Amino acid sequence: MRVSIATAPGGPNPNEDWVGATSLLAIVLDGLSTVGLDTGCRHGVPWYVSQLGGHLIAALADPGRPLADGLAQALEQVAALHPGCDLANPGTPSATVSILRAGAEQFDYLVLADSPIVFERDGEYLVKTDLRVEAVVPELRAETERFPTGTSEHTESVRRMVAAQRLTRNVPGGYWVASSGGEAADHALTGAVPVAEVQAVAVMSDGAARLVTDYQAATWAEGFGVLRAGGADGLISAVRKVEATDPHGLRWPRFKVGDDAAVAFCELS
Repeated sequence: MRVSIATAPGGPNPNEDWVGATSLLAIVLDGLSTVGLDTGCRHGVPWYVSQLGGHLIAALADPGRPLADGLAQALEQVAALHPGCDLANPGTPSATVSILRAGAEQFDYLVLADSPIVFERDGEYLVKTDLRVEAVVPELRAETERFPTGTSEHTESVRRMVAAQRLTRNVPGGYWVASSGGEAADHALTGAVPVAEVQAVAVMSDGAARLVTDYQAATWAEGFGVLRAGGADGLISAVRKVEATDPHGLRWPRFKVGDDAAVAFCELS
């Protein structure tokens, strides 16, 4: 498996996405924004995703290990790295997780929250994602769309939404993300796709996928064309060009002008 990877911040703040890959494994993590709210942790989201990513690569070095088992171990290991922090804080550093592993007969995948994995199969596109977050606090999500991105009203609206979302994070009836406990791995969506059916796979954060999912500025076929022509960097550049045409979020209401983006583009050799 040949893999092209790239990640870039969406603005002036540190990048909270992470991407890593080997010849058999691709992982994308999308750190959840804290929007200035208390987290109970002195380390921060960039530290969290880099630690979790590294521990995932190590935990899944055994190609026969179930992906959810590797994720559970990595989550517990990262939690043990900062015992002095308040890991029970609802805003403790968290992230989405998307993992792809190539085997002799099949691709195994794991998706926890809304960073999609897209399989290209003879001109058709199979999307694996977890959109449970969209079902929580819908009225506050809608409120953020009333204000232009970058205004004080928009900033305060996003802060209220994130504060409310935190109370539904990793609880029954809410949505699940990687956080401070291994139990989140039990709630990930997992499965397998036969290798023989697949030409390429894109693992990405929602900040990269939105070229297709949110902005509808390309189809998945066109997005994969961009990936083949320009690699993972090329897809992120395409997203930024589209966002630059709508700097105030009037055409595409969103939580920030540009979101952090991460991509692993995997082609079979």
